[in-house]
Amino acid sequence: MPAPRFEQLLRRLQAGVATLEGPELRYGFVNEQMQVLVGANAEGRTLTEQPGLLPTALLEVLPKVYEAGTPYTARACACGPAADGPDRRYFDVMVDPYADEAGEPAGLLLLAVDVSEQEATRQRAHELALTTRQLDARLRVLTETAPLFTYTMSPEGEVTYVSPQWYRFTGQPETADLTAIWPLLVHPDDRLRVLFESDTARRTGTGWNYEYRLRRYDGQYRWMLSRALPEVHPPDQPVAWHGALTEVHLQRELSEARRRGEAELRFLADSIPELVWTTSAEGLVEYYNHYTKSYSGLTTEELGPTGWVGLLYPEEQAAAARRWVQSVASGEDFEGEYRLRRADGVYRWHTIRARRLNDGSGPRWFGAGSDVEEQHRLRQVLQTQYDELARAHHNLDTFVYAASHDLRQPTLNLRGLFEELSRSVRFTDPEQALMLRMVDTALTHLDGTLADLAATVQTQRQQQEPVEVLDLALGLEEILLGLRPQIVLQGASVEIDVQEAPGLLYSRANFRSVVHNLVSNALKFAHPMRPPQVLLRSYLTAQGQPVLEVRDNGLGMHVDDPHNPAFRLFSRQHTEVEGTGVGLYLVQRIVTSQGGHVEADSTPGVGTTFRVFWAAPTGLE
Repeated sequence: MPAPRFEQLLRRLQAGVATLEGPELRYGFVNEQMQVLVGANAEGRTLTEQPGLLPTALLEVLPKVYEAGTPYTARACACGPAADGPDRRYFDVMVDPYADEAGEPAGLLLLAVDVSEQEATRQRAHELALTTRQLDARLRVLTETAPLFTYTMSPEGEVTYVSPQWYRFTGQPETADLTAIWPLLVHPDDRLRVLFESDTARRTGTGWNYEYRLRRYDGQYRWMLSRALPEVHPPDQPVAWHGALTEVHLQRELSEARRRGEAELRFLADSIPELVWTTSAEGLVEYYNHYTKSYSGLTTEELGPTGWVGLLYPEEQAAAARRWVQSVASGEDFEGEYRLRRADGVYRWHTIRARRLNDGSGPRWFGAGSDVEEQHRLRQVLQTQYDELARAHHNLDTFVYAASHDLRQPTLNLRGLFEELSRSVRFTDPEQALMLRMVDTALTHLDGTLADLAATVQTQRQQQEPVEVLDLALGLEEILLGLRPQIVLQGASVEIDVQEAPGLLYSRANFRSVVHNLVSNALKFAHPMRPPQVLLRSYLTAQGQPVLEVRDNGLGMHVDDPHNPAFRLFSRQHTEVEGTGVGLYLVQRIVTSQGGHVEADSTPGVGTTFRVFWAAPTGLE
């Protein structure tokens, strides 16, 4: 078989082959691979006429190579229509000058090998190397600025790297032998344990996680948390251990303080004679103190998560459980009085309270049960005694009311007999007129006293009358209408100002009694040198409590006199004015019995101001 011609071999060659002949560098031979770069019709044309895809820099170099007569190689020469286009290719172009038979330069032989894939791989490797360097720099910045110490240890236990924070913390120079010095900085009580756990982890190819004390630059030992994981490239053994040291000294101290505090609180809870328990946020009991187990005769397991409810009197368990569920759901305090079964089966009254604590550990409930059996019995005895006293008081009021009512009739009979005697009988005694006046005064005083006693008892009975919304302006006008004869007789002026608080929720009868007594007293104790002036003003305090102010310009009184207080029954300071000393006592009794109070400011010879601070009547919802 004849051998193929050499030219045919060159045309089939996978590399591009071309010849540039003469000084004008005219294409002579161009194989198929080279036609990709210079074009299919390049043969016979000059390099200038047919540059093809060859880069400009190579076109400028080729004439110089021809003149110099020395070979030239252009590595990874970029050939393509655009610098970053998808058709961009890379070739290794080798230029070799050749001569004719006389040894004169005859042309150039071009050999182009496509290295696009190799160049792409090289560029990717270069980019990866840049990215790796950037990531390494970033990682180093992060590890050297974070509030922890990073380190690397070889499988043989040699410390190959520590971050700068370690040097600053320990005060060691950067020239120190890390492998030799770091065990000496560990607290003597922790050193053997740390070395053993480190050796075991490196021998078994696992990581570690433990705490130990490390000596600081000032000689103090601080608790550190050491964590490390092996760097593994399967199937090979770990090549290094990378880890971090974090200072946990404060957390350790806080944890220890909390542990001691919990132990002390538990000891305290176990020492007091009270039922104490704690529950989770869901209301399930997690702890019972010793007294609870002793009182019930049950263990923690027997009591269970809702044990205190099970100790209640059977008829009280359902209601208590509902209230407890409501408290857990709403977060409101739980409080109630229940009977709890003792170990001997006896039920004793307890006050049970529970409150929710919200802190960093989450919501928890703390409950306690206090034995109030004796107080409960005492309260029952006191209630019985109170009921008996109330009945006795009611009977006494009834007796006083009946007696005062019954005695008024004999008094009226005596008044009639005295008047008849005064008209029909004549005495020769020179003191006849004085004696008659004294008897008349005594009878008047006796009648007034009996009437006031009846009014006092009647007022007590009126305190339970229904309340209503009163129109103060209308109510005061009605009271003043009843006192009009006395007002006209004394030439008094009365001013009413109820714009700030025009209404009042109160008993109508009690309101009339209070105001009537205060206004009639203002008229009765008027100053003899000037006509009476009375101001009735209502307003609200800053807390919204209604107040009625009654101000006059009368005789005034000593409101702070310990020997003759203004509000005491039958107490009188102006004996020259007729009266029994019951009016102010009735005012104070009515107001205070409903939760209010009365204040008085007075200056003798100038006038008096009473302030009635009303309150909702007792029993009003």
